[in-house]
Amino acid sequence: MISRNQVFSRGIRSVRPVEYRENSPNHQAGFVIEPGNWEVADPFLIMAEDFFKRGTFGMHPHRGIETVTFVVNGRLEHIDNKGNQEELMAGDVQWMTAGRGIIHAEEPAVGETVHSLQLWINLPSDKKMTEPRYQNLRGKDMPVRQEDGATVRIFSGSSYGKKADTKNYVPVTMVDITLEPGRSITQDLPGEYNGFLYILKGSGIFGSSKTEGRKGQVLWLERGKDAQMSEVLIRADEELHVMLYAGKPVNEKIAARGPFVMNSEEEIAQAYKDYREGKFT
Repeated sequence: MISRNQVFSRGIRSVRPVEYRENSPNHQAGFVIEPGNWEVADPFLIMAEDFFKRGTFGMHPHRGIETVTFVVNGRLEHIDNKGNQEELMAGDVQWMTAGRGIIHAEEPAVGETVHSLQLWINLPSDKKMTEPRYQNLRGKDMPVRQEDGATVRIFSGSSYGKKADTKNYVPVTMVDITLEPGRSITQDLPGEYNGFLYILKGSGIFGSSKTEGRKGQVLWLERGKDAQMSEVLIRADEELHVMLYAGKPVNEKIAARGPFVMNSEEEIAQAYKDYREGKFT
């Protein structure tokens, strides 16, 4: 049993609003995690918040990463060249391991506008070329930690003893937290994990630093201590919906271009060659 005085209470090291732009008449997007900040975000690469209609994300490839898509609103259809075909509803998550190569499409149902968060997770070098896999995580089926005025839905990792059975190559905690006004909750994390919060609704106070945060802001957690468990305090000033993501850093060199993330430029060139030659099968 770990006593409370052995737990490191994390503060917030930075706060940034997400800025949106119109990519097309059918697509508005903003970066929760901007590309290129590899060391700061490790094991995460990018996260995009998208509002899009059908025809935005047709068939396209990936290699060397996992994509984690949380549907905030709308119905999202997924199809890939491995035979997977699913429809995701609001509150569902698609956890796709691209591994050595996959080609897929993500399309809103006809007439729908989908609001989603898509996170890219780096794969370590020994898993870059692993076999692709797909995990369809229905919100209604995920474990839930319930406290007075607080609900924590666990899509990956755990929350004070409640654990999801999601398969991870890189250890990741992903929880969906809703709080009633005036309520607070803490989320436990291994000290070595790097993580952030993204506020989808409302406002509150976050971390031991008592940092204010509101809708549309990303809050990076203070770094923990490897050998020590940690926790994050979250308090709602008004009705609050916040996503928390944290994971174990990969600590490897990154080469990234387009939909491929590898460890060297040579591997990137090989990815494009394999894709052109139809080897993503």
